[in-house]
Amino acid sequence: MDIVIIGAGVIGLATAWRAAARGAAVTLVDPEPASGASSVAAGMLTPVSELTYGEEPLLRLGLASRERYGAFIAELEELTGHDTGYRGDGILEVAFDSDDLGYLDDLRRFQESLGIRVEALTGRECRKAEPMLAPGVRGGLLAPEDGSVDPRRLAPALLAAAGRLGVRLVRRRAAAVIVENDAAAGVRLDDGSEIRAAKVLLAAGPWSGDVEGLPPGVVPPVRPVKGQVIRLRTRVPFLRRATRGLVRGSSVYLVPRADGEIVIGATQEELGFDTRVTAGGVWELLRDARELLPGVTELEFTEVSAGLRPGSPDNAPVMGPTALPGFFLGTGHFRNGILLAPVSADVLTEVLLDGTVPEVGRPFAPGRFDAAGANGPKTRVGGAS
Repeated sequence: MDIVIIGAGVIGLATAWRAAARGAAVTLVDPEPASGASSVAAGMLTPVSELTYGEEPLLRLGLASRERYGAFIAELEELTGHDTGYRGDGILEVAFDSDDLGYLDDLRRFQESLGIRVEALTGRECRKAEPMLAPGVRGGLLAPEDGSVDPRRLAPALLAAAGRLGVRLVRRRAAAVIVENDAAAGVRLDDGSEIRAAKVLLAAGPWSGDVEGLPPGVVPPVRPVKGQVIRLRTRVPFLRRATRGLVRGSSVYLVPRADGEIVIGATQEELGFDTRVTAGGVWELLRDARELLPGVTELEFTEVSAGLRPGSPDNAPVMGPTALPGFFLGTGHFRNGILLAPVSADVLTEVLLDGTVPEVGRPFAPGRFDAAGANGPKTRVGGAS
């Protein structure tokens, strides 16, 4: 089985690794592998702590991926020797004022109605868990099984794993999909050369719409959603675990790394392919982070960056076979690409090699956007980190 994967972000890389492990001959096409949104993302693994109303299918997908993460990382690190910074010690979500706390209380009841385990904490209990929190924090929730990973370590590890299993990497841009006899037959590169394959997977994130040669409507609209992220550094213990906060209705998160780095994010801006870092974005993140952890402004500033998330029409992944035989999609993961890498790789590998769609992946089939669905997509899901 010859497979070409367009895009070497975490979804393309993880799928290439898994498919190659099952004996497929895989070629990855990407001029800058293991970069893009992966180099900017904070890496929160939060199917529970970012759950909102109407997201039950995405919740199930996220939980399935979180359950896979420990074994996924153990296998990846053993194969490559790379440390991915994986942590499964929970996510703390805190409320700045009474309105924020009311929202978290409603969210907790909704989570519990779905059988999801969360722990309600008083303000004092939150500060016991994280002593640097502001005295005025009203309360919060602990999702004890959520966690985080360092995407800047994860993506290179996946690239190394793919290479260990013989995946071919072509550092070119895929200009077009070759279509012959009404089926995908490979990829034409930007230098005019061709790579022939029985199956083509498009996993190019927000650039998924740039590939030419496809019949109209085969690829649903995938738009870029900008996110700005700040990186700080501390030489002394500051934050024990990843922490999300609601500050007057605005969400901010802080993710600590073992080496003293703390990642603060993230804005969400519908500005097309704009990756400029702005003073307003930096100010908003630092303002809300300081309300929750006043000492954050004393930390060393090391970097600010902006990346583009791939958003589908319903902000949920688009995974599976399309109306064009031999052509498959693995895109539109929005804010969930890091979290969903293990389950997406499993779903897409089964689709590519066995021709079947696992049950957990069925709500995210590309066909849910077909024009025949006059009332819109069948799955309504919002954004999660």
